[in-house]
Amino acid sequence: MCRNLSLLFLIAALLSGCKNKTVEITGILEKARPGEYVFVQKLESNKLVTVDSVIVPQDGNYEFKLKIDFPSFYLLKINQNNFLTMLLEPGEKIKMTSHFDSLNYPAVVEGSKGTKLLADYNNTLLRTIKKVRLLSEIHDRNLGRPDFAFLTDSLDNLGNGYLNEMNIFTKKYIDDNLPSMATLVILYSQLAPGVYVMNPERDLGYFKKVDSVLYKKYPEYDPVITLHNQVKEMIAYFDSQKMASPGPDEKIEAPEIALPDPKGDTIRLSSTRGSYVLLDFWASWCPPCRAENPNLVRAYTLYHNKGFQIFQVSLDKTRDAWLKGIQDDRLDKWIHVSDLKYWNSAVVPLYRIESIPANYLLDKDGRIIDTNLRGDALQRKLAELFN
Repeated sequence: MCRNLSLLFLIAALLSGCKNKTVEITGILEKARPGEYVFVQKLESNKLVTVDSVIVPQDGNYEFKLKIDFPSFYLLKINQNNFLTMLLEPGEKIKMTSHFDSLNYPAVVEGSKGTKLLADYNNTLLRTIKKVRLLSEIHDRNLGRPDFAFLTDSLDNLGNGYLNEMNIFTKKYIDDNLPSMATLVILYSQLAPGVYVMNPERDLGYFKKVDSVLYKKYPEYDPVITLHNQVKEMIAYFDSQKMASPGPDEKIEAPEIALPDPKGDTIRLSSTRGSYVLLDFWASWCPPCRAENPNLVRAYTLYHNKGFQIFQVSLDKTRDAWLKGIQDDRLDKWIHVSDLKYWNSAVVPLYRIESIPANYLLDKDGRIIDTNLRGDALQRKLAELFN
């Protein structure tokens, strides 16, 4: 009897160890057009392979059953411009509700953590895309106006602000969900065709971070291998650029800046020699810059008496907005300069500024020793220098 029981327990253990590899997808397409097809396509290397399809019924309900062995990317697709990227895992039972014309932004996703991560990110991205589209519409409606050039500058200003906000959100989203393969897709998100949220040069650290985690976890999965190879190419390319043109790593001297302060007196960057200096580029109209300012106040309070200075250059267009930003954020203790020329400021080409906030940390001889230190990264670097 005991022998028979042992055999039964062994069989039960073996059966429980066989994980269900079937993925069930049930969904509702609101306001669907009956008779059209919905496809499921698997992402393989550099191609998409259709694995199943259904005709959309009158009520918009559909169902798919797939067998998969490990976490993989699939597309739920109606056409080239209307699809949802799904991250599916064996055994998932997924329920989704979407509008027929916008699969990429489902109202409901249940039963698939990876797909929900992608869908939630897409919905945040969509809000930013709508803001950018509105700017484009305003631009088109006002062609020919006498102040069109000024209006275009204002729209560009807002657009850059939206891109910066989405970039910051994306980095945090990646950090919060790093073990998931969803971060691989998020790295390549776009606000518009050719306008990527993540900049491979400026944000290379995040490409390397995602690659290092996923390549260890899924070294044989084609999309992960593709990312790994692309990151190696990026690193090689940017290293070759550094060889051709010395960058901050070579501790080159920061180019001179000589601009008016709020009183109208010309202040030179070179006048700060003898102190460690954070050369910071910002503007009162830049939400990410304003969000970072409390961190600068903290850094200045902790380290100014030890030889730390801040030289803050504004890309504002009006003196009133500039001074109000300084006052509201309590930044009046350090050096401020600006020519109030917005993106036409002389510092933009001089320092190759593509977006703000941007900063350079200078040593006592005015040489660049680090770049774009924000939040805890700035505090850690200053603690390293002074403690």
